[in-house]
Amino acid sequence: MSEPLVNIVDLHLSLVGGAGEVNILRGVNLNITKGETVSVLGPSGAGKTTLLMALSGLEKPTSGQIQVAGVDLTTIDEDGLARFRREHVGIVFQSFHLIPTMTALENVSLPLEFSGCKNPEEQAEEALTKTGLSDRIDHYPGELSGGEQQRVALARAFVVKPALLLADEPTGNLDRETGQIVMNLLFDLQQEHGTTLVLVTHDEILASRCERSVRMIDGCLREENGADS
Repeated sequence: MSEPLVNIVDLHLSLVGGAGEVNILRGVNLNITKGETVSVLGPSGAGKTTLLMALSGLEKPTSGQIQVAGVDLTTIDEDGLARFRREHVGIVFQSFHLIPTMTALENVSLPLEFSGCKNPEEQAEEALTKTGLSDRIDHYPGELSGGEQQRVALARAFVVKPALLLADEPTGNLDRETGQIVMNLLFDLQQEHGTTLVLVTHDEILASRCERSVRMIDGCLREENGADS
């Protein structure tokens, strides 16, 4: 059996707002092996995105354990979490989150520069070429279509060869045809790099492309075969 990349044990995450404490994740358990593709389904507000944020170290759990690539995210400080993200995690958002004042090439080069890469632009150009954007590298996000922007985001996420890719509704702002093109590219890149993928989606057809699906309901995970987790 493959070595687990993600190990979550009894994960709870609560946030305090104007209405008091809200329990978002309530005892989540999840194991994901290296190279596995897992989709997370569920209604809005069920905790899917919060789970991704916890996996990336962007949200601190209230209790429980979360290990990714051998790193216990519950025991390291903010600087350690930033290094963890830089070294192990790629994230693709629904809203692209590109820097508008930077070209496609500059956006993709940025994580390479943060990691101390000596030739970031060369690697960024290669990554953009793989996504079919070799003729758009000098364009700014505002000059690109939604599908092109998401392809830039994919290139940026994969360029550092992350062990774990987190994708949060990556086709949510795209029409179905464009979304299909983007998702074909996502799975092609995932296979090429052997990246572990956790995909949040409302799309049952898209979810079925993953090797395994779990469903988030009221802050708890349920395997699609019906077993609680």
